Formats: sequence, structure tokens, C-alpha cells
Amino acid sequence: MTSYTVRVEPIGADVTCRDDQTVLDACLRDGVWLPHACTHGTCGTCKAQVLDGDIDLGDASPYALLDSERDDGCALICVAKPKGDLVIEGEVDVEDGVEIHPVRDYSGTVDALDDIAPNVRRLIIALDAPMRFNPGQYLQLNLPSGDSRPYSIASTPADPTHVELHIKRTEGGAATEGWIFRELETGDSVSVSGPYGKFSFRPLRDKPVLLLGSGTGLAPLKSIVAHLLETTEDTGWENDVVLYHGVATRADLYDRDWFEGVQDQVDWFSYRPVVSREECDGRQGRVPALLTEDFPRAGGNTAYICGNPAMVEDTLKALMKARLFPRDILREDFFDAADRASGAHVVRSPLIKR
Repeated sequence: MTSYTVRVEPIGADVTCRDDQTVLDACLRDGVWLPHACTHGTCGTCKAQVLDGDIDLGDASPYALLDSERDDGCALICVAKPKGDLVIEGEVDVEDGVEIHPVRDYSGTVDALDDIAPNVRRLIIALDAPMRFNPGQYLQLNLPSGDSRPYSIASTPADPTHVELHIKRTEGGAATEGWIFRELETGDSVSVSGPYGKFSFRPLRDKPVLLLGSGTGLAPLKSIVAHLLETTEDTGWENDVVLYHGVATRADLYDRDWFEGVQDQVDWFSYRPVVSREECDGRQGRVPALLTEDFPRAGGNTAYICGNPAMVEDTLKALMKARLFPRDILREDFFDAADRASGAHVVRSPLIKR
């Protein structure tokens, strides 16, 4: 096994990277933070310019890394590996108040595995060592096959020895139908790595918050709400927080009792469940449409969107139409194989923060 030196400009940091390791992984483990989201060559968030040296572009989606960009020396560093010493130029723009936590590997034990909605399970893992992370970030869960899958963390940094994941069954999915919903049991040993992702709570933004999720996109938003609830005495948080959770049926509205309990406990939080396929005691429709009804003008908020790419795109458009500037919109897309194959999810605007 051979290792190379990757210099990251404009900060001039030198990182050691093995030839079987992605450039992003080496940087994150060395505490050099670079923007990233999906970590499997699909979204394009980690795109960087290779200034010097040869690089294996890996399995980068042709939609996220165009042929013209490849010709210009760009790479998606979440899948690219060095073929020699490299110099890359990355976008190092960490926001004040956002902590940087190096990626580490962890072993753990399944502490709880419960069905919480049709085809959705709550997985709680007791870790062998504390994982420091920011509310909203995700981890990689390693499969018995050697592959891994990303899952947002629904718990908070207050207890870094336990992480909560919300996992939706995917038809034919190796992680879900092939393992989590078939074989995995309480007490089993698992391994994870993390934390990952640019999508996380921005503690120094003194603005009202819109949390907009669909399905298990609720997970990182729950982490943010729970974190605010835990820290409000110390921080004096008073800004309004409105959470929309969009699902297909009433049965899909998991953790509803918890959110309604928070709503009753504090005056700054509002929970707004949204059901698209049937009547319910909440509201019927889709999150983007109901958001438009409630917020014809959304300026002055910070918005966090998490869900499938179609929901994220439509909600993003609704927010921008309501005059919320792109700098105040953060997004996390849940990609699957179909999204990767079609490229329909790819957003070319460099203004949207992931």
C-alpha cells in the first residue's frame, strides 16, 4: 500500500492519503474540513480543482461531474483517489460557530431496534467511544458485505455515546431488506464512521427557523429541535422554530407525540404534520404547497430542508419564490440508485448550501 501527500489550497494543509483511500476521507480524518454531502459521487458538493498531480476520478456520476469539468481538471473528491502527490483547491468556508469534528471509526452494539412507522425502524447504537457531531450531520453505517450506507443522526451531541437513526426499508435494498429489516437484532455488533456532512444547525444565526422534512428526512430535524430544547437555558434561544413533516399517510407520522409534547412545553416551537394521500387531523397536501400558504414571505428565516430530491427541489423553489435568500437555505437530499442513474437531482446553482 502506497501513501501520497495531498496539499489542500488555499490553506496550504498537507494531508497523507493512501492510494486506496478517497481524498475527502483522508482530509476529514486529518481534521481538514471540505464541503461534502452524499459521499458517493452523486451530488457534486465536494467538487474540487486538481491543480497538480494525477487522480483516479472513481465512480463519479456523469451528471454531477460533467465531461467538460473532467477535462478542466475537476474531481469529486468523495470518490477520487490519488495516483501520486496532489495539489487540490477546495472551498474551505466553515461558518463561525460550527465546530469541526474529524471523522473516526467506531464499533458499537445495537441498543434498540423498533418499528416506528410502516417500513421505518428506529435503530439506536451504543458506541464504544463518544462521537462528537453537530445536530443535522450523518454517519456511515457499515454493512456485513463491506459496503456502507449514510444515515442522518436523529439524536443530539448531549449523549455522544449513543446515536439514533431512522431507517426506511428500500425495496431490494442490501442495507434494509438484506440486513436491517431481516437479520439485525438487539445486541448485535455494528460499526460506523462519522460524522459527515455540511448540513447542520448554525448556532450563531439569530433568526427564526423553518425545518422542512419528508419521510425519514425528519431525523436530522429532530436532532436540531432536541438540541435546542436541551440548550435553551444556556443559550437563551427565543426564535420561532416551525417544523413541517410531510408523509403519505397518517401512519407514517412517527414521533408525533414527542413533537406535540415539545410544542406544549415551549412557546417557540410549532409542529405541523402534513399528509399527502388521505385526510387527517393535520393538513393534507405537500410541504411546499402548505409552506407557501403559511409563508408567502419567508425572508428573515433560516431554512433547513431534508428529504427526497423532488421534495427538496420543490421546497427550495417555494422558499426562493417567498423571497428567502439562498444563503439562508440549507439542504440535505436523500439519494438512491434511481436518483444517481437519472441525474434529475443535480442542482447547478453554487449558491445553495448543502
